[in-house]
Amino acid sequence: METAHMDQALYCHVLAILYPGRGHINPLMNLCKLIAITRPNLLISFIATEEWLSFLKSEPKPTNIKFVTIPNVIPSEKGRHRDFLGFMKAVFTKMETPVESVLVVLPKPNVILADSLLPWALSVGERRNIPVASFWPMSATVFSIFYHHQLLLANGHFEANLAEQGEELVNYVPGIKPICVKDLPPVFYGKGRERLPFVLDAVSQLVKKAQYALFTTIEALESQVIQALKAEFPVPIFTVGPTIPYFNTQVKTNQPNPNYLSWLDDQPKDSVLYISQGSFMSASNQQLDEIIAGVQSSSILMFWVARENASLLTDGGENGNRGIVVPWCDQLRVLCHLSVGGFWSHCGWNSTKEGAFAGVPFLTFPIAADQITNSKLIVEDWKIGCRLNNESENLVKRDEIALLVQRFMDLDSYQGREMRRRAMEIRKSCQEAIEDGAIQGNIDRFIRDISQSPRK
Repeated sequence: METAHMDQALYCHVLAILYPGRGHINPLMNLCKLIAITRPNLLISFIATEEWLSFLKSEPKPTNIKFVTIPNVIPSEKGRHRDFLGFMKAVFTKMETPVESVLVVLPKPNVILADSLLPWALSVGERRNIPVASFWPMSATVFSIFYHHQLLLANGHFEANLAEQGEELVNYVPGIKPICVKDLPPVFYGKGRERLPFVLDAVSQLVKKAQYALFTTIEALESQVIQALKAEFPVPIFTVGPTIPYFNTQVKTNQPNPNYLSWLDDQPKDSVLYISQGSFMSASNQQLDEIIAGVQSSSILMFWVARENASLLTDGGENGNRGIVVPWCDQLRVLCHLSVGGFWSHCGWNSTKEGAFAGVPFLTFPIAADQITNSKLIVEDWKIGCRLNNESENLVKRDEIALLVQRFMDLDSYQGREMRRRAMEIRKSCQEAIEDGAIQGNIDRFIRDISQSPRK
């Protein structure tokens, strides 16, 4: 545990508790960094499990963020990949006790800032008379769907039969544009359905016990949803921005660019397709074979992030001068590069926000969870992308992929021009919310409110 010392100059203490998954950690850490940068006399104690501490400690952070370590919820050798439901159950049942033991030795916080999928944090705050701010790491749209699940039940769309009802419209959720059943989070109708009770319990606990609800979004992206939630929500809602590392996108002049950025510098404007399928769920090996063959035969320049199976992309030197494969990159800096003209994405919410901020169109290939609904937002609501037809159990074949990639990256087509025009409008909305102070204003109001609650 790092020393969480608090002297008289510190007027506020925030205890941040993460859900131990990359898609959850990054936005919460980015929010904490932004708060810490703008409030240097505020202390943030950031509780992390052992498996994540090494990753987090390697990243630069403000000095007023201190890490506090608790044991892993399950053995690291088993991990999330082999038993995600078991992992989720462990997070819901095994983290509370070590977190509560940490609270005994820390200064009493003004607020507990906890991932919404840690509903027990609300009980901890209730027992210790500490306000809890629940941080929802997915889109406000996805939250609203879970929040209004009783409407789905009343209309016959809760645990629907996808084969028979997939095309039926859900047009009765306040603030949400009409959406097909097949575009709801799949926990309602298929894969991962056993996780639904956990998520619904987390949403229910948030509504009943939280003092604040924080959404990692920009109102311009989900304005109707946010306004509808504010109209009926029992606790204050703060939209705290995209919670992506936009404050780190400027390169220091005394540091050399990574090789992959130098490669991008040599490519024509809007010519490169950036491909990333996320950090956790991925396509099957058979589908990956089709994707690789399709992209390669399209003859489009590609920048591919391959955390696994990189050898499939590089063996034999087939890529030649048409692409680059890396195990990791600074995604936001890559997306903001002038040579990147499109983003093949799994549509995780963090990647969705980064692509929107960068103003690039999407080629969506969602796999599971909230990615399905995010893809619908991108393609149908924001109209800044195309969707690969991966809705059935059948493979998307290489010829179809190659043709779609070529069309998607065609800068001269009407569809290509319109997608890029709208993507730049989304980019402008994101940047205006940041530069005009709307996001910072929301964060400031939240901090002012919690700092007025004295620690006892």
